[in-house]
Amino acid sequence: MACDANTHEAFGNAAPRVFPRGAAPNSFKEGKTMGLFKGIKDMKDMVEGAPALIESAQQLGANAQAQAQAAQQMQAAGAQAYLNAANSANAGQPQPGNLDPISGVTLETYTAIVKSLGASAGDEAAGTLAAQAHGVNAADWTSAKAGWGGRIQVDRAIGARFNALYTQA
Repeated sequence: MACDANTHEAFGNAAPRVFPRGAAPNSFKEGKTMGLFKGIKDMKDMVEGAPALIESAQQLGANAQAQAQAAQQMQAAGAQAYLNAANSANAGQPQPGNLDPISGVTLETYTAIVKSLGASAGDEAAGTLAAQAHGVNAADWTSAKAGWGGRIQVDRAIGARFNALYTQA
């Protein structure tokens, strides 16, 4: 015997449940159960794929850090280039003769030697070895070091040129 919605209301029952067309109540429940198993399978697949996702995320993070460092270095280099240009513009031209080599050592060679010393700049033995690596003997290096140091302090244009060469080397 078929019941309609009015019959249920007459007996105080709730409205009948409506199933999709052609679906019996048992097959509807089975569909939910199958969905549960599918959800568990999907979760299992997700957990199995997690290590690859984590590795990919870590690689992306490392790439982002490398790009950020490169951007900072480029920004710093740009700032240094700007300062070098401003110093050169403000310092003007070197005094006549101040770019002449001292004991055969040009400003470019002096700068390369000083840059190669790094933290060992005050070490006389390291300075002599660095000078020899650039083809300058110990006596000429001692003379050139004192001479270029004095010129850099006295002539702002020489100091600006030294700074520009040092940051480019």
